[in-house]
Amino acid sequence: MKTLVTGATGFIGSSIVRELLKDGVEVRVLVRENSDTRNIDGLDVEVAYGDIRDGESVKAALKGCDIFYQTAALIAFWVSNRKMFYDINVEGTKTALNAALEQGVEKVVYTSGAMTIGFHGADTLANEEGEFNLWDTGDHYFRSKYLGEIEAQKICQRGLPLVIVNPSGVIGVPDIKPTPSGKIVLDIVNKKMPGYIDGGVNLVDVEDVARGHILAAQKGRIGERYILGNANLSVKDFFGVIGEASGIQPPSLKLPYSVAIALAYLYQFVANITRKPPVITPPGVRMASKYGYYDVSKAVNELGLPQTPIKTTIEKAVNWFRENGYVKAA
Repeated sequence: MKTLVTGATGFIGSSIVRELLKDGVEVRVLVRENSDTRNIDGLDVEVAYGDIRDGESVKAALKGCDIFYQTAALIAFWVSNRKMFYDINVEGTKTALNAALEQGVEKVVYTSGAMTIGFHGADTLANEEGEFNLWDTGDHYFRSKYLGEIEAQKICQRGLPLVIVNPSGVIGVPDIKPTPSGKIVLDIVNKKMPGYIDGGVNLVDVEDVARGHILAAQKGRIGERYILGNANLSVKDFFGVIGEASGIQPPSLKLPYSVAIALAYLYQFVANITRKPPVITPPGVRMASKYGYYDVSKAVNELGLPQTPIKTTIEKAVNWFRENGYVKAA
């Protein structure tokens, strides 16, 4: 059995590749010519060059493949050209999945995100029936992933044997870029985070997410969504676990929403001048002030999704950042 993974140079995609190789699966990866391949360097994979926005390159890469993991996406808090989110996460998804439909693959797993299910409050554990309610945050990553999932569902209705997985806040190693979740860990360890605000998040280990993708291909029901998550933590408690794992005092200042949003606009103003990502963005503050808590029982019960303790995951991340030179000397 041969498998194609797009987004294989990324955080989740490369973890899927490593898990597949552990299982003895023959893996082909679709990468762009100018991709940073550090996440897959040295792995025993067949490389096909192309782009999910180019249907012909996807179809060529899918030849001889039974399973297709469409994980490729632009994941970021901020980019200077917001149109890129929609070009990749919506149009690219549509193009890649249409190519899979034409090629007649046996099973497709599409990586969406838990945010497409919405954030429904501190007292609610949202499940796969939840509806997107984050358009007004202004976060173009969230918007584009929501629109991309809609396109995926439409193609599934046309006959694509598709399972959708919705990872929550993913943390783990290696985190070269680093990811948005990893950047929060790193900013606290490097004492760049000015404070915290009321809000909550669901967190999960990247290796559990990778295994969840493979289990979705094996056991997932066509047309279904599966939330790949684990622990529900308030922002304050999340920061506290990072502090315990790192030995660094986490920010103790609770920022009023009005102060946090003002700081975010200031950071964004500077970023627009320097072209360097800000510590936090206005959409990021709006998102962080909400509670994205999830019920992950469907994936645990139907797929057997692993549940690594989140403190263990954060400890691994902190140690990896330190060992690889991401943490500034005290």
